[in-house]
Amino acid sequence: MLDHIPPDAELVIGPYRFQSRLFIGTGKYASYPQMRSALELSGTECVTVAVRRIPQEEPAGERFLDYLDRDRYTLLPNTAGCFDAETAIRTARLAREMLDTELVKLEVLGDQKTLLPEPVDTLHATEVLVKEGFTVMVYTSDDVMQAKRLQEAGAAAVMPAGSPIGSGQGILNPLSLRLILEQATVPILVDAGVGQASDVSIAMELGADGVLLNTAVAAANEPLRMARAVKAACEAGRDSYLAGRMDRRFIASASSPQQGVLGAPAGA
Repeated sequence: MLDHIPPDAELVIGPYRFQSRLFIGTGKYASYPQMRSALELSGTECVTVAVRRIPQEEPAGERFLDYLDRDRYTLLPNTAGCFDAETAIRTARLAREMLDTELVKLEVLGDQKTLLPEPVDTLHATEVLVKEGFTVMVYTSDDVMQAKRLQEAGAAAVMPAGSPIGSGQGILNPLSLRLILEQATVPILVDAGVGQASDVSIAMELGADGVLLNTAVAAANEPLRMARAVKAACEAGRDSYLAGRMDRRFIASASSPQQGVLGAPAGA
């Protein structure tokens, strides 16, 4: 009989609870049906929606939001495309009215070239939205002190970038991520830069509470296959983290010890 493996805890972000620790974006897919299929295969329970990029004037039944089952998914509107605090705050308020949710992924970017977060405006927008009752999941760099300031400002989750948005470079600075995790008092989700399933596994093995990605699936040669792969990687990485890795050693250690083996050297 197999030993019992205790079930994993739910991921709790403010008033929201998730079994899946994988969050998937809805942009860049070849079609809405492909997007819907990829989301299903990923096992995600929460999908991001760029409020400023929701298409207008689409025919009823074929609109972007028609392909997102509100009974199945929690919608996470984001403020993608905002480059100052005021615009991001207005966009979050618009999202609350459009989608009837106080959950928001806050992005305040610094410039068009790098799409790195603007730290001062990000912190200010977090403070304002928290006071207005939003559950704020905030995109940030892998700066340890900025992550600390954001959680102290009331963010429900802090989301450091693994590498620049859409770059597919994976986690470039695992040390910074580990330091952020070490002082975390809220969930930490790796956001941006994931390029393939192994990047998801690495993030989870480091102890991240979850991973948010989009381009890695949508821009893959086979998006549906990649959606399935990142689901498996997220689950495997989480299991690996919870299991606890073996200690690293400087010398070899035989998988089959010599003690008690016929003909083994004395003292072996």
